[in-house]
Amino acid sequence: MQAIASAPRHTPQPGDHDWTQTGITNKKLGMWAFLASECLFFGALITTYLLYRTRGAPGSRPIDVFDIPFTSVSSFVLLMSSLTMVLALAAIQRGDQRRLRIWLLATAVLGMLFISGQVYEFTAFTNHDPAVNLSSSVAASAFFVATGFHGVHVTVGILWLLSLVGMSLRGEIPPERHLEIEIGGLYWHFVDIVWIVIFTVVYLVPV
Repeated sequence: MQAIASAPRHTPQPGDHDWTQTGITNKKLGMWAFLASECLFFGALITTYLLYRTRGAPGSRPIDVFDIPFTSVSSFVLLMSSLTMVLALAAIQRGDQRRLRIWLLATAVLGMLFISGQVYEFTAFTNHDPAVNLSSSVAASAFFVATGFHGVHVTVGILWLLSLVGMSLRGEIPPERHLEIEIGGLYWHFVDIVWIVIFTVVYLVPV
């Protein structure tokens, strides 16, 4: 008996999805290289926070005002978006454009909820007495820079997802071009993994 047919393979497009000698497309190889550089970037930010997280007067540091239950819920929301991203990729591999758009939008909405939670958290910190903000202590500066840059990356991912929805509506992502969704998924999963590290190291590891 013939093996069950696998998901449709990506067909290289001239000047677009050219394949390298490693068997990986140029786009995917470029994304992996970009993510590798991002690992170094976030590694430096997280390490800086760990070195300075106790610097500052009591009450002026993020560790003095963390709301772990709230941040845990926000983290769960972001992690669930990885599942919806996987479902979006599965949908395009089946050629199901409707479900592709549904799951891409669901992923974007979950990302927006996470960003909203981050904005709420930052606002609560700045309204705290004494205020914990970018200039209140060295520890606070390191915290806001690390988590803020992660928030920027999530925002970029949300815009990317919405652009993919628009491309799908215009019929520009047929099943044979599922690599477009796969690369977007790589970026989104990376953002989620980085947050797992940040949440664990920054919020949960005791001083």
